[in-house]
Amino acid sequence: MSQSSLLTLVRHLLLVLFCIISLSAFADEARLPFGIRAYDIGMAPNFELDDIDGEHFELNSTRGQWVFLHFWASWCGPCREEMPTIQALSEVIDQEKIHFVLVNTAENEDTVFNFLGVVAPNLSSMLDASGQVTEVWKPRGLPTTFLIDPEGRVRYQAIGGREWNQELYLQFIQSLIKPL
Repeated sequence: MSQSSLLTLVRHLLLVLFCIISLSAFADEARLPFGIRAYDIGMAPNFELDDIDGEHFELNSTRGQWVFLHFWASWCGPCREEMPTIQALSEVIDQEKIHFVLVNTAENEDTVFNFLGVVAPNLSSMLDASGQVTEVWKPRGLPTTFLIDPEGRVRYQAIGGREWNQELYLQFIQSLIKPL
């Protein structure tokens, strides 16, 4: 086989390999529920905040389980509609395998406490009163949810509200947390 023929063969093999990898990535994306996208940006930036009860929380303490990290505000219409569905999801998902972390953006404790008491009384939220944690994470709007794997890598993102208690989202979350 001549050198030019070998080079042509290598180019074709590389092209085929590239197509297979591209189609594989597209197939993975196609299996995601509506509104959730693959978002592999590396390690999740750590943060420390207090919740509405004054309990201290550090994101790195959740290693070993999936994290449902949700940024929201009470003045946000889609957040108001979505919050009860997050509560419903949290009530049917194994809490040993996924940690629900809600981060309220730039509101005071009374506002957050009163809102959750009416809309989602079984949920608690971290208080990012200064907005600094939100600034680091840079959600493209509220609400935004990030799904972080047990090793601490951001894997998925959902921008905007969704009905998390619908079967397609429930099945997706359960597929993430099932034992390998």
